[in-house]
Amino acid sequence: MKTYTADNVIIVNHPLCEHNLGVIRDKDINSDGFKNSLKRLATILVLEATKELPLKEYSVTTPIKECKVNKINDEYKIIFAPILRAGLAISDVASEIVPDASIQHVGMYRDETTLEPVWYYDKTPVTYSNPESVKVFVLDPMLATGNSAHAAISLFLKKGILIENLVFVSILSAPEGVKLLTESFPKLKIITAKIDESLNSRGYIVPGLGDAGDRLFNTFEK
Repeated sequence: MKTYTADNVIIVNHPLCEHNLGVIRDKDINSDGFKNSLKRLATILVLEATKELPLKEYSVTTPIKECKVNKINDEYKIIFAPILRAGLAISDVASEIVPDASIQHVGMYRDETTLEPVWYYDKTPVTYSNPESVKVFVLDPMLATGNSAHAAISLFLKKGILIENLVFVSILSAPEGVKLLTESFPKLKIITAKIDESLNSRGYIVPGLGDAGDRLFNTFEK
């Protein structure tokens, strides 16, 4: 898997990313096809995002003999934090890849007038006992204005999570959102499949793929 890296922004360059992104951009793909291709994309991105998880040597007994193996260091708490509701598509994949991780939902919607996030749900604890040993992956298919992502990252920083232990994962990003996060949090790692052209006047990514939540859950107005 080849990646392009610049200032902690990693654009995952993989043929299957390109293919599945091409599928979900198509406005005529049905909800099931959109969901399945987005999950394939999410699998590749989550694997990239988690490739630096800390390992520890353990002893196990195979059917043949005892041996040393490397497994995820259980001294660390791993958290996947999907921004509701579209982030659920990525967290479903993430929980299959790292089944012992904690899924902590954060819910906000965008005010269509101000484009600012409005909180309505927070399933994170008040405090973390050992925040320096917590790895958090904030998940949202779309990094558009970056306001919701900024709010979620700020939430974890206020609770003592180290910026070096935070990763933001998105399927598709806009330059405006990337700029906001990189300027606000220079040490934050961002994983994405593509940075598109820009945002339109409504704050949607161009050319983008529309509203990921509506397309995932088939909630378009008739």
